[in-house]
Amino acid sequence: MTPHILKAEDEAAVADILKQGRPVEIAGGGTKLRMGRPVIAEHRLDVSALSGITLYEPAELLMTVAAATPLAQIEATLSQHGQCLAFEPPDLSRLLGSGLGGSQTIGGVVATNISGPRRMVAGAVRDHVLGLRAVNGRGEIFRAGGKVVKNVTGYDLCKLLTGSFGTMAVFTELTIKVLPAPETEETVALSGLDAAQAVTAMCQGLGSSAGLSGAAWVPAVNGGDSLTCLRLEGFGPSVEARRQRLMSLLTGREAAVWPAHTSKAWWRELRDVAPLAGLEDRAVWKVSLPATQAPAFLQKLKTLGEHQVVLDWGGALIWVSLPCGGDAQAVNLRALLPPDAFAMLVVAPPAVRARQSVFQPRPAAQTAVENRVRQSFDPDGLLNPGRMAPVV
Repeated sequence: MTPHILKAEDEAAVADILKQGRPVEIAGGGTKLRMGRPVIAEHRLDVSALSGITLYEPAELLMTVAAATPLAQIEATLSQHGQCLAFEPPDLSRLLGSGLGGSQTIGGVVATNISGPRRMVAGAVRDHVLGLRAVNGRGEIFRAGGKVVKNVTGYDLCKLLTGSFGTMAVFTELTIKVLPAPETEETVALSGLDAAQAVTAMCQGLGSSAGLSGAAWVPAVNGGDSLTCLRLEGFGPSVEARRQRLMSLLTGREAAVWPAHTSKAWWRELRDVAPLAGLEDRAVWKVSLPATQAPAFLQKLKTLGEHQVVLDWGGALIWVSLPCGGDAQAVNLRALLPPDAFAMLVVAPPAVRARQSVFQPRPAAQTAVENRVRQSFDPDGLLNPGRMAPVV
């Protein structure tokens, strides 16, 4: 069913629409509509008009933007001043599909809390959100945080709302911490390592003074060798010195050094999970676990039959592609997880995502607390109903 579009031209219009008490699916660029469970709503709240950079202070390392501002616009502006979003947000459009055909927005990035390869050293999206303005399910406009890097006033609602998939509030404005972009980068690439060897090498590098900003492993495909990639970023002399330090740790392993242009291109593809994109009838899972447990998990994964994987964050993040079937192998895959691991179903048809627990099931007590918190923001369940849990 095609939803009826309710277009909001500004923050006040968002509040007015929500005061009418109609359940809505929230969309800016529409690139994240296929993440989470399918939303159960006859109306779509289009906030794409809430776009534009309202404040940018390079010297203060912060930027304030309307929530539906395209990420490409933000990154282009930052690049002109030698700055970047340190959490390296991925573009999952190839993995998820085109959605509404719009551009990825900063609001969608914050709503889903999806971070790239640098997350293990720079922190997640939620660690870079300084302040926000939003509208809750009652149609009330509120603000949280501030427009300074050192902000400790009140409850940290910014972290609470980041990653809530639009189920508690509609973002209208976001203030983001930015950082200087690396002057240059190199990647040390090791060929032919199996998963256990790769995790050992990545943990060695991450535990050293080499200062890695990326550590990933892609297994052998189409007759090629596996690749274990260790990224170094920063000032040129520092990168060179740290690369020599890293190479001394990898004595006995054959390694190639990729220059900046090759390194950037490879990490961009890895960031966007391109190796697993464009495959028909597949389910794609995002599994988070302690890096040292990754090899054992991959061994167990073989019991599910044919699959493909990519390891990021030194082995602490595993992207898994499986034949989808009618259940995305949800029960079987989660049965293989070690304690405290987390598995999220990222790609599957709507009917499959409606039947399965897209997010890792929580203990009953934790679920009860989450529900009470969500109801305090959206008591009538108007915001993205069904996205994170079935509509009761």
